[in-house]
Formats: sequence, C-alpha cells, structure tokens
Amino acid sequence: MTKLKFGIKLQKMIMMMKINKLNVFLILCLLAITSINAQEKTWTLQEAVDYALQNNITVKQNKNAILSGEQDIIAAKGQFLPTVAASSNYNLSIGTEQLFPGQFVDRTSNTISVGIGASQNIFNGFRTLNLYKQSKLNNEINQLELARIQDDISLNVVNSYLNILFAKENLEAAKKQLEFSNTQLNQVKQLVDAGAQPRANLLDSEANVFQEEQNVTVAQNNYDLALLSMAQLLQLPLEGFAVEFIDVEDPNSNLLYDNVQPILDYAYQNRNEVKLAEKRIENAQLSTEISKSGFYPSLSGRYNYGSNAFYTNLTDIEDPFLTQISDNKGHSFGLSLNIPIFSQNQNKTNVAKSKIQEENAKLNLEQTKLNLESNIQRAFTDAKAAYKSYEASKKSLKAQELALQNAQDRYSLGALNAFDLEQIRLRFVNAEITLINAKYDFVFKTKVLDFYLGKSITN
Repeated sequence: MTKLKFGIKLQKMIMMMKINKLNVFLILCLLAITSINAQEKTWTLQEAVDYALQNNITVKQNKNAILSGEQDIIAAKGQFLPTVAASSNYNLSIGTEQLFPGQFVDRTSNTISVGIGASQNIFNGFRTLNLYKQSKLNNEINQLELARIQDDISLNVVNSYLNILFAKENLEAAKKQLEFSNTQLNQVKQLVDAGAQPRANLLDSEANVFQEEQNVTVAQNNYDLALLSMAQLLQLPLEGFAVEFIDVEDPNSNLLYDNVQPILDYAYQNRNEVKLAEKRIENAQLSTEISKSGFYPSLSGRYNYGSNAFYTNLTDIEDPFLTQISDNKGHSFGLSLNIPIFSQNQNKTNVAKSKIQEENAKLNLEQTKLNLESNIQRAFTDAKAAYKSYEASKKSLKAQELALQNAQDRYSLGALNAFDLEQIRLRFVNAEITLINAKYDFVFKTKVLDFYLGKSITN
C-alpha cells in the first residue's frame, strides 16, 4: 500500500515537472517572439523623428537645463523675502577676576543667550529685481535652445532617412544591371556555342558580370552604412533596424519656390536661432543693469527678539533660568545704509565689460541672420539647380536607354562588338545614377526650404 502511494506521488511530481517545463518553454518562446518583433520594428519617418526628439541625449540635457532654470526662478523670487534665523549662544568664563582694588577671586561664570531675528533687503539698486527678470529670461533662452536643437535633429533625421532611400534605389539599380549582365552573358554563351560570336565576347561578358557584382557589393555596403548612420542618430542597435520605404515623388515645377524673399522674411521673424540671439541681447542688457547696481546705495533692515541668562559661582541668589529668560527678553530694530564711494574700479569695469557683451550679442544676431540668409539662399539655388539637373538627367537617361536598345539589337546581329556595347551600357548606368542623385538632391533641398518656412518636413 505504501509503495502504491509512493508511486502515485512520484507520477504527480513527474507531471508537475513536465507542466513547469512546458510553462517555462512557452514563456521563453513568448519572450523570443517579443524580442524579434522589437528588433524587426520598421520605422516610419514620423516615428523616427518623434523618437529622436524624445530620446536624444542632447535634448534630454537641455530639458534638464530648463528644469534647473525653473529652480533658479524660484530662488530669485526668494530674494524678495526676508531671511529669518534662530540663534543660541553659550559662554563659559573660568579664571581669576578682580572684584575690588586688591581683591581677587576665582570666578566661574555662565552666560546663555537665545533669540530669533529677521533681516530684509529694502533697496539694492534694483539688483534683486533684475536678477529675477534675468532668471526668467534665462529659462526662455533654454527653451529656445531646446527648440533649435530639436529643429536640427529633425532635419538630420529627414536627411538620414532620405539617404537610406537613395542608397536603396542605387542598390536596386545595381541589381537590375547585374541581372541584365547575367542575361546578356547567357545570350553570348548561346551565340558562342553556336559559333556566331568569338569566345573573346564571352570573356568580356563574364568580366562585365564580375564588375556588376562588385557594384552591387558597393551599393549594398552604402545602404548598410546609411542604415547604420540612421540607427546611430536614433541611438538604436543596428541589428533588426529597418525603415519604411516610401515612394518619393518625382521632382516637378510645382514643388519649386519662385521667390526666396518670403522664406527669408518668415525665417527672420520665426526661426528659433534668431529669437535666441535676440533674447541673448536682452540678457546682456540685464547684466549691464545688474552691474550698475553697484553704484547705488543699499539699505537693509533687521529685527531681533531675544533674551539671556547669567550664572556665577560667587553667588547663589540668581533667579532660575526660565525666570531670567522671561525677565531679560527684549526687541531690537536696526537699519543699515551702505553708500559706495570707491570700489577699486570694480563697479566701473563690471559695467564696461557688460556693455562689451551687449555689443557681442548684437553682432551675434547679425551673424545669425547672415548665416540664415546664406543657408536659405544656398538651398534655394541648389533646389533650382537640382531640378534642372533632374530634367536634364531624365532626358539623358531616355536617350541612353534608346541608344542601349539600339546597341543590343546591333550586337545581336553582330554589327557591334562587346566592348562598344559595354561602353554604351556604362553610359546608361551613369545616366540612371545621375538621375537618382538629382532626384534626392532636389527632394532634400526642397525639404530644407520647407523647414525654414515652418512647414512639416515629415510628409
């Protein structure tokens, strides 16, 4: 009977172990599937931009700078309030003391004092007020700096995304050329086997295939590097990283801007780098006002409430401690006026240096506008040139495609050798690559102009 019970228990234990193993296996499978799905996430352009804006280290640092600036505002507000502090002092004196002429005694005395006091700045040349204004302005500057950084990151992500699409198109073009070369190689083999072409043509065709394989390898490497650059920009691992491929609209005249001046006018009024430079001028002007406060007199008030108690070994008739504290309590009030006369030229030099910083801030605004104008003008000119290049490349590709078709027909008839056919094909390949380059160059330049005009660049 005991053996039967033991056998039943053993079977139950084995079944439980199997169930637990099954549960563990299912959990591991679920985790693996989750991990694979996470790694194989395909990023859209908008998702990539949003992720970069939320997780970029520089963005996080500037958000922390804003939080720190908010604490500076709270601290600056606190400067308008009085300071309040409690105090307590104890003094022990041991030694010989002369009570009367010629009469010395050993005396031990204890003095205890307690109190609470407050001090308040009344006037300090508007320094406190200007420091409060400056703390608020500094926080506005931090917010504008964050917005400027986010703008740059968005543009970088869009550029990186377009580079991936560009590399992908080049890779597809290289694969098509390899497929074409393999097809041509098969045709040449048949012609050589039939005795219609010399064996040298077969060697040339094989060399073309090897060259196209190398081109595919280079194009694949460029595509992988474009993905790596994007993954690093988003601070993500490369393994499993992929982006959604979208059909980039072919350039057309409707996407061109006719006049650059509206873009410049909008940018001068709305770009964060311009606003940032303007705020820094205000900040420099406030620093000058703060420096000038050193020439003004300052006035502060104070109040103290306290008491004390005294004990000595020469008498035992002192009142109890609490009684002395109650009898000796009192109030005191005071004003302090400080009038600067000579500060070793410190105030003078501080004001002079602050005015120099004002001039530098104004020059920085001018330089910012010049840089902005230069970037917009360059993008505007490049967009026009890229469109013209695209139109010319499209015509060139069509012509090269017709030339290649004609050359293939002539080659099949034996009226054209393999070397001449390869030269015509290379011109076709170059025309195709030039068209792709012009297309993406135009798209990015128009995105830059949209960016400076405040339009969405992720559509």
